[in-house]
Amino acid sequence: MDENEIRRALDRHWAASDANDFDVEHDIYREDAVLEYPQSGERINGRHNIEASRVAQPSSKRFTVRRIVGTGDLWVTEFILAYDGRPSFTVSIMEFQDGKVARETQYFADPFEPGPSRAQWVERMG
Repeated sequence: MDENEIRRALDRHWAASDANDFDVEHDIYREDAVLEYPQSGERINGRHNIEASRVAQPSSKRFTVRRIVGTGDLWVTEFILAYDGRPSFTVSIMEFQDGKVARETQYFADPFEPGPSRAQWVERMG
């Protein structure tokens, strides 16, 4: 799988994630994929378990991709994941093997108010 194909697979994955199309969303993973959430100390082994954990999620969620960068078998997606309208700035690191994701690590960060000490140098983003 070349980089253009991986990019198209990532675009399909994130669009399906936003649409709650679980079958298409999880097509990107190998059967033995591993998903880790370091902040909560969770590891989910296997495509089936990854999908089942997401299907069971009770919150309404939306995905807004900010950018995707990568080369070879290592790809990073920066996106905003909104659960029930509350945004969390998220980074997904995906490691591909044989054209499918073998390992993914996701990091989440809640928004916070800017520090007044740097206000004179800051431009507020949307």
